[in-house]
Amino acid sequence: MSQKAVVLLSGGLDSATCLAYAHSKNITCYALSFDYGQKHRAELNAAQHIAQDYRVKQHRIIDLTSVGRLGGSALTDSAYSVPDHRDSTEIPITYVPARNTVMLSIALGWAEVLAADSIWIGVSAVDYSGYPDCRPEYIQAFSQLANLATKRGVEGNPIRIETPLIHLSKAETIQLGTSLGLDYAKTISCYQATTDGLACGRCDSCHLRKKGFTEAGLVDSTRYLI
Repeated sequence: MSQKAVVLLSGGLDSATCLAYAHSKNITCYALSFDYGQKHRAELNAAQHIAQDYRVKQHRIIDLTSVGRLGGSALTDSAYSVPDHRDSTEIPITYVPARNTVMLSIALGWAEVLAADSIWIGVSAVDYSGYPDCRPEYIQAFSQLANLATKRGVEGNPIRIETPLIHLSKAETIQLGTSLGLDYAKTISCYQATTDGLACGRCDSCHLRKKGFTEAGLVDSTRYLI
């Protein structure tokens, strides 16, 4: 029997690569996306198209807009503007408090209902914005929680948290996805994309994306405003 997996799919570069990789392993994929009150829906629209391309078994978009209404992030709070990229060691204002914890918790519940073997998430701790919930230590801690908090875990059949990109640079991630035939033109990573899916070309996510394609030696097919 084919293994089952819940794949977190934002519609961005990393999550799409994660889905493509899981699909390449002949895993039956269930895609999970979240409307957490982000300021644009272009990424969610991309997620729907990508899920269709990979013929996932099911694709669900969960309403988490109440989380976004808590504020505190430039991605959800109108009181903050998305800043242009700058080199800094500080956690940026685009960090959404507890986002990955909430999303992984919902994915964990669905995985247990589906009798899925694993949850796949495209976090990276190499070329990233310094978010604390993308680090290996966090994933390890959540895995321990998952094994303690679920019937499967208690019975000795834990649900694995798979992070195939966590030690890859953005360039290595792009090379992996390209080798799997992923069309990155269909992905949207920008923090403030237009309704037509045009990327700003200035935010931290756009900076990392541009850098990744340059270092991978591949053409960046992203449609940028600048």
